[in-house]
Amino acid sequence: MQGGSRRGSPRANGRGAGPRATLSGPGPDPDRLTRLLEPVVRAMDLDLEGIRIITAGRRRVLRVVVDADGGVSLDEIALASRELSIKLDSAPEMGDQPYTLEVSSPGVDRPLTQPRHWRRNVGRLVSAPAPEGGRVEGRITSANESGVVLERDGVTREYRYADLGPGRVQVEFSHLDDELGEEDIGGH
Repeated sequence: MQGGSRRGSPRANGRGAGPRATLSGPGPDPDRLTRLLEPVVRAMDLDLEGIRIITAGRRRVLRVVVDADGGVSLDEIALASRELSIKLDSAPEMGDQPYTLEVSSPGVDRPLTQPRHWRRNVGRLVSAPAPEGGRVEGRITSANESGVVLERDGVTREYRYADLGPGRVQVEFSHLDDELGEEDIGGH
């Protein structure tokens, strides 16, 4: 979503980052930035899922990923971008060098590592490293602070998060003929 930079000018839009703050090259401290930005995001009833600072020569990009139960709308992303830009412009954490602020929601490829990630994906098909080796796959039927219930082929099983590795949402494609009637795909 549209972001800002040290002098308040709008910059290009972009996509999200991983769940952890990372830093490429010398520059701002990701932990200090997280402590600065988290209260702003929390005040909007959003979760700060991660920040990432990318430095390539003179160009710097600060990517901020936010999420909420029920997802995040484009209007919420735009508001978060404005509020975070104001906060960053009034703080020394990014220094004087220009930067681009990109605010987005996590993509489907984000690993499920926190209970809230699993909860926000109830109803989706996921895959995760299994406690006994290999992988477990199933549809999330419920999730709480300690574990998740997965259903596969009518059988449900509960897993503790401590026993699973990071989950991944599986992209599901419906068959065209399941979605459309015969008349819609060439029948008369």
